[in-house]
Amino acid sequence: MSEIRDLGLAKQGEVKIEWAKKHMPVLSALHREFEREKPLAGLRVSVSIHLEAKTAYLCRVLQAGGAQMAVTGSNPLSTKDDIAAALAAGGMEVFAWHGATAEEYDRHISMALAHGPHLVLDDGADLSEALHTRDKDKLPGVIGASEETTTGLLRLRAREKAGSLGYPVIAVNDADAKHLFDNRYGTGQSVWDGIMRTTNLVIAGKTVVVSGYGWCGKGVAMRAKGLGARVIVTEVDPIRAIEALMDGFDVMSMDAAAGRGDIFVTVTGCSDVITSRHFPLMKDGAILTNAGHFNVEIDTKSLAAMADRCYEARENIMAYELGGKTIYLIAEGRLVNLASGDGHPIEIMDLSFAIQALSLKYLAQNRGKLENRVYNVPAEFSRYAAQLKLDSMGVRIDSLTDTQLKYLYGEKP
Repeated sequence: MSEIRDLGLAKQGEVKIEWAKKHMPVLSALHREFEREKPLAGLRVSVSIHLEAKTAYLCRVLQAGGAQMAVTGSNPLSTKDDIAAALAAGGMEVFAWHGATAEEYDRHISMALAHGPHLVLDDGADLSEALHTRDKDKLPGVIGASEETTTGLLRLRAREKAGSLGYPVIAVNDADAKHLFDNRYGTGQSVWDGIMRTTNLVIAGKTVVVSGYGWCGKGVAMRAKGLGARVIVTEVDPIRAIEALMDGFDVMSMDAAAGRGDIFVTVTGCSDVITSRHFPLMKDGAILTNAGHFNVEIDTKSLAAMADRCYEARENIMAYELGGKTIYLIAEGRLVNLASGDGHPIEIMDLSFAIQALSLKYLAQNRGKLENRVYNVPAEFSRYAAQLKLDSMGVRIDSLTDTQLKYLYGEKP
């Protein structure tokens, strides 16, 4: 029995899923393959993901592969109630609604695990964390999991290092077909889409501070520069800091950048990036946003405690008055591209979700053969997804000849 807001919204959600489907040729190719081969037949799959149209189509692909699906959200503000209704109407168990409280969110996570999953598809590792803590009775039945995010992999690799990881995990986030496109181009576009539609302000001429220069940070900084902003990067990794410098950005500490930025975007996957010591240094009108998975990168509790007054300045924007100046926070410090927008572009997620589907198929096919550790995605999955994408775009590329293969590898592999 699903727990959603309103099943009557299903028709509205179905229209959105159909739009996404028409722009996801790679996932559609896998849908046909999964429907034909049924690689997940007889398996129960639990999914925690940003519950919107693109991810709904991924769930439909897994269902076509024979999976019994239980689905929940991975962020209270990214769940679309009409999409949840459409999936529930289509025969899946769905436990999610927009604006869930912390208690409701945790309950929905546990409800999505109640059927005893064989496979887990995670976005932030909330299902995995629950399976290793409060829902440990379901842990023995899990074949493996796939993880979509940098943040989730940090949590899972910490468990691997501690020797407490209960099943094998495929690091979808690290696949070439994921981080090179999803993290860079997807995050880069969707973050600014969320900020601009929420604020209705121009980016050109402003100073943007990007915290973190991983693949997501690279995308955010690149798009800010393209929109005409001056960009400052803050980092803790000296290699990435040099890379940002050579890409043409200013690099400094957050203490130094705090007084210069007009818009701040945290995208580190870590906590306490912008804290109480930074707020007093900021300009009047500074805008704070987060593009990391969890709302821990900006210390919103300290911001609220320090404020003389707080109020909603605009839909999804809270204003905090501190000593005569105002600082603005978008979407409660949650993922700005989803809490204030529609997430990554559909065509970009077509590649990432193809890797998710292929990873679950791989785990099912290799049941009992893998150790309880974090595995890289087999390289052929990225090449396969990329080739399907090129085919859908009508792009043809060269192939190595036998002579070239012999030159490169000594003999034809």
